[in-house]
Amino acid sequence: MTASLWQRYQDWLYYHPGLGLYLDISRVRFDDAFVNTMQPKFAKALQDVEALEQGAIANPDEERMVGHYWLRDPDRAPSPEIRDEIVTIVENIDSFAKKIHSGEIRPPQATKFTDVLSVGIGGSALGPQFVAEALSDIHPPMQIHFIDNTDPAGIDRRMAQLGDRLNSTLVIVTSKSGGTPETRNGMVEVKKFFADKGLDFSRQAVAITMTGSKMDQVAKSEGWLATFPMLDWIGGRTSELSAVGLLPAALQGIDIHAMLAGAKEMDAATRAKELKQNPAALLAMSWYYEGNGKGEKDMVILPYKDSLLLFSRYLQQLVMESLGKEQDLDGNTVYQGIAVYGNKGSTDQHAYVQQLREGVPNFFATFIEVLRDREGTSVDIEPGATSGDFLSGFLQGTREALYDNNRGSITITIPEVTPHMVGALIALYERAVSFYASFVNINAYHQPGVEAGKKAAAVILDLQKQVMQTLKQSPSPLSVQALADAAGASDHVETVYMIVRHLAANNRGVTVEGDLAKPASLMVKA
Repeated sequence: MTASLWQRYQDWLYYHPGLGLYLDISRVRFDDAFVNTMQPKFAKALQDVEALEQGAIANPDEERMVGHYWLRDPDRAPSPEIRDEIVTIVENIDSFAKKIHSGEIRPPQATKFTDVLSVGIGGSALGPQFVAEALSDIHPPMQIHFIDNTDPAGIDRRMAQLGDRLNSTLVIVTSKSGGTPETRNGMVEVKKFFADKGLDFSRQAVAITMTGSKMDQVAKSEGWLATFPMLDWIGGRTSELSAVGLLPAALQGIDIHAMLAGAKEMDAATRAKELKQNPAALLAMSWYYEGNGKGEKDMVILPYKDSLLLFSRYLQQLVMESLGKEQDLDGNTVYQGIAVYGNKGSTDQHAYVQQLREGVPNFFATFIEVLRDREGTSVDIEPGATSGDFLSGFLQGTREALYDNNRGSITITIPEVTPHMVGALIALYERAVSFYASFVNINAYHQPGVEAGKKAAAVILDLQKQVMQTLKQSPSPLSVQALADAAGASDHVETVYMIVRHLAANNRGVTVEGDLAKPASLMVKA
């Protein structure tokens, strides 16, 4: 290391004494002139985020506020009603988890609940999965399982893993609107498994949803054990510190109050008015520099700790759904976004670091270092070197190798993986996303692309119904083109072909005859 690089490290190192967190951006090659150009953007971003915290409408598409920061500091909420609602939800989660653990609330056919089955998708699954992997004890009071897709084979596998413990499994169904197809499908599938085993689903089910939603109505009409509210001003990707993440964490015995406290402490740090004293701003500035303000480089997340394996998956949604936007706030077509992927150290040494070191330089890396190796002492693998020393060496060596070949990197160092620290990491990235969105003049809090995909899927399912109706009414087999014509979908022949191919593969009352390599020659009948 040159003397100038060592000095740069000291000049740009951020340290939070309360959290024991370090942020090092010295291996991002910006200069003072670039920092000066970012100062006005930083000042505007501070104002933008302050307005959000005070209750400004952040999502004009849905006319709603965005207030995930109020969850960990209710006194900052814009009204006493919101403050009281936040406090009450956490109190109810505490009370419910204690009653579940004590057996005061128990399943009809077992003495206590032993497992949690979480049914949700996107933000309703990724945050709870990350936190479970990071913080759950080896022998938690309740084991957690996830159905986070509408894949029938995946659902079967998860239910088979529960096996005879289904009668002691608490099911949490999470959907803000109650109309999310994947979550509804999972709920219907799980209900059938319960019915097939002679179990009463409603006596073992909990809903996390908006008050008055379809799911809220179902849960109350069927007499589910409990419902916990999702709040209008919380989006899925920022919901981990709401009931969405706090309830499953509490049931696993994770200290949710420490998570909230860590997030609150980090939030305070990210309100700092000086750029060098604001860790979220430093992160966002580094992203902006590396991607030229246009997302020209991918963000590679490399946590050197097994328990943080799922952090990159969690950040994929937080970053990509927030920043991946076609238009900016002025209506200009900008195609913004930052692609996120990652593995874990030192697995990545044997997976893709070769490309990071010598391949296409279309990325910047974020190393996450955890100082404490383990509980207790470590055996020497070699004289004076433990497994943890090797892990640290791999991180430092990879960081140096990337820099030597003109690949930028950020390093976040934390003392250990605790609820307090995980809450802080979540808050750090949430605020960095807000700052970056302001830097590039986009709305981080809507997702028109996601909604477009949902609408397109609904159109295809409607067409499937029309195809089946047409086949049942036809006295003879039809070619794919003739079927499409008769179903009123002449311009969607390929979609009709894919529909019937899927139905035939699953014995859904459709038969396809002919040369499968020549789709146009196939004949289809019901």
